[in-house]
This record gives sequence, C-alpha cells and structure tokens, in this order.
Amino acid sequence: MPQLLPRQQFVSGHTPWHITFGTYGTRLHGSTAPTVDKSHNELGQPFLPQNQLRVDCERERMKFPPRYLSNEQRAFIETEITAICDRGGWQYRTCAAESDHVHVLCDVLREIHGEKVRRLIKRWLGQALSEKWPLPTGATWWAEEGSNIAIHDEHYLNNCFAYIFRQRTTPPRAGASPPPVSPPPTHDGI
Repeated sequence: MPQLLPRQQFVSGHTPWHITFGTYGTRLHGSTAPTVDKSHNELGQPFLPQNQLRVDCERERMKFPPRYLSNEQRAFIETEITAICDRGGWQYRTCAAESDHVHVLCDVLREIHGEKVRRLIKRWLGQALSEKWPLPTGATWWAEEGSNIAIHDEHYLNNCFAYIFRQRTTPPRAGASPPPVSPPPTHDGI
C-alpha cells in the first residue's frame, strides 16, 4: 500500500519553490544525465542532447574531481536544511539529497525570488558541509547553477512534494509537513 503523504496547501503570502542543484562536475552538459544550460532552461523545453565533445571540453576545464555525496553527507544535508531554511526565514516542506544533486521544497515570501534562496542554500549548506568534511583550497561542493521553479498550482505542489519526499535518504523530521493527511494525487507527477 502506498504511503499516505500530507496534503500540501499554499501558505498565505508565500510562494512554494522547488529548488534543485547539482554537485560539482557530476552532470556535465552533453552527458547522458539530463541537463540544461543558460540557452535551454525554460520549463517544458527538452534537456540538452548528448554531445561527447562538449562533455570532454567541460571535463578538461574541471579543476577538481567530480563531487559525489556519501550516504552520511546526504543524511547530514537532509537534517541541516531545516536549520538553513529557518536561518533564511523560509518555511521548510521537504528535502532529498542524492549522490549528485539536492532537491528542496520550501515556501518563501512572495517578493523574494527562488534564485536568491537557491544561492543562499548552496552557500550555507556548503559551509556546513565543509566544517565536517573540509575541501581542498579552491574546491566547491556545488555546480555553478541549478533550478528554481515557483509553484502556482496545488496539484503540481503535491506532486512535487511526493517526488522529493520519496527520494529522501533519512526519515522526515517530526512536524515537517502540515496536516491533514490525504492520499497522494493519482495523476502522473514530476
């Protein structure tokens, strides 16, 4: 039986943002992993086509090996992100850390854009990770950019929550999601 997830609803005065960012060097443009670039990043556009020459060029420009997150680091991220959201004044909904990318779903005051939130999350999370797992001088945890999608539709919000929640490495924190509980949406989600 599928796990019942809390029904997600909009918070007055806030916009939910689905924020995603990758780890350094793990999703090179033109590789088999889905990626976008500055010229191909509109919602609904196809991902970049495979291009081995572009992959090779990007790999040559890398100053450090690709950064993959260990299970311990993934669990740390999923725990630490709640404090980071509190620090930024954002309402945490859920987060999932994979070996090569992180998803965060949080509510932000309407006048603040998700790109600013993504940049702060990456900075603060990178600082917290580096306190436990120091990096070589000049190295970074994260790829340069990422994705920030404002959510304006409750169906999409619930699909996004389920998509992220089901990828978690760790159990969710107590009280992470508002009640009431209802069955997950039956439509195909993201």
